[in-house]
Amino acid sequence: MARVWDALIPDADRLIYERAGYGNPVELGKRPAVLVIDVTLNFTGDRPEPILDSIRRFSNSCGPAAWTAMESISRLLQAARADALPVFYTRGPLRKTPLTLGGWNRTNTRMLTGAEADDPGEQFPAPIAPAAGDQVLEKLKPSAFFGTPLIAMLTELGVDTLLVCGTSTSGCVRASVIDAFSYGLRVGVVEEGVFDRGTVSHAINLFDMNQKYAAVLPLTEALDYLGHLRAARASGSAG
Repeated sequence: MARVWDALIPDADRLIYERAGYGNPVELGKRPAVLVIDVTLNFTGDRPEPILDSIRRFSNSCGPAAWTAMESISRLLQAARADALPVFYTRGPLRKTPLTLGGWNRTNTRMLTGAEADDPGEQFPAPIAPAAGDQVLEKLKPSAFFGTPLIAMLTELGVDTLLVCGTSTSGCVRASVIDAFSYGLRVGVVEEGVFDRGTVSHAINLFDMNQKYAAVLPLTEALDYLGHLRAARASGSAG
């Protein structure tokens, strides 16, 4: 099947990864949770519009890619909630200060502007907004695990697999996937449910994660995986 990175990865690079033993398919576990990373107005904008228009008001907006991905995220969330699976959201600090933003102020000239106040851009767009019972975690750094109770909560729930969606593919998604891998979790990245402001870094990071840290799954495969678990539970064979 065609993948988003196909046109960008040279055959020589593919051969190197193959000969090195990477790219072995990741078998997902039986106790999944969904992780929605930073799908807030700051990264989506408040309406679908060209990215250069959107970033005038939301400097981190990923433009139309975000709104396309939200359709897939919404479908994944519907399936997860129907099965009463744990759902976790992350977002940035509501109160933007030099201390909460830290190093971002050294790399982004638009990160901290005006008086300190709660940031309305950290609200979630309606199509993927958290439901009752979902956990919302505030994070200060790229990884969903860094400085948050996420791994403790996943351990408490007996979760062995994360289905990851959100943004940005090359930043917070990648950092979270690597940390999940480092904690021993199995990771599925939903290909249509992640997005970035740059198409090249989006595609190449998906290729690299798929080779080393995760299974990058089309949405249909992620939904099939949840469906198989549902059938196994119904037959009493899921443990």
